[in-house]
Amino acid sequence: MKSGAVVIHESVKDPYAELWFAEPAGFTALPLDALLPEPGTGAAEGLRAAVAPLLERVGSETARQDFIAQIASGQQLLAALREFGTVHCSVGLHRDDLGGSPRPLLSLFSITWRTTATAPRAVTAARAVTACVGHSRIEYVDLPSGPATLSETTLGPTPGSGLPQLPLLQVHAHLPHPDCKRMAVFTLSTTVPARRGEYRAILRQVVETVRFADPLAAEA
Repeated sequence: MKSGAVVIHESVKDPYAELWFAEPAGFTALPLDALLPEPGTGAAEGLRAAVAPLLERVGSETARQDFIAQIASGQQLLAALREFGTVHCSVGLHRDDLGGSPRPLLSLFSITWRTTATAPRAVTAARAVTACVGHSRIEYVDLPSGPATLSETTLGPTPGSGLPQLPLLQVHAHLPHPDCKRMAVFTLSTTVPARRGEYRAILRQVVETVRFADPLAAEA
């Protein structure tokens, strides 16, 4: 796993963007609007057209129904994330340079907005982890965008949920907005807690690029 080159996300040119960031190579952004279109819209028709060739290649009707069910399950997960304020998701695939495993390391990167009580940004950053149970490896940092808190949590799947019985490591970064009324939460999740140091370094690299004002306009 290496964290060298940085790819600038296309949202840097979005006039309605509320924050700007760059994420390392190895991440593929999930187009939430395209994957969660309103029924009966052109976007919904576009999604059907994109999926149709894949369905045609599926051999049996049973396999086709399983494929549709998996897509629906993924949409439900993304819809739940967006309902809680998630505005960006990326899937990360990185080579295991340390462990030598032939399988790539899988992770999920997300950005979520949370409303907070009006308070100084440093206070909000501290409260983000002290008010919650289970956060460890807490670190208070001053980033170019302002004060922030890094922390980690480890979760386990509920028995009988059908999910793989693997621990889920989540590395969080809490970045209060300059308006002092909300906070951007950056989370990097993986089922490979043995690589916590590398994933924490990746998230730290991302949040150091965050700006709450258009960086291109500032340069101009």
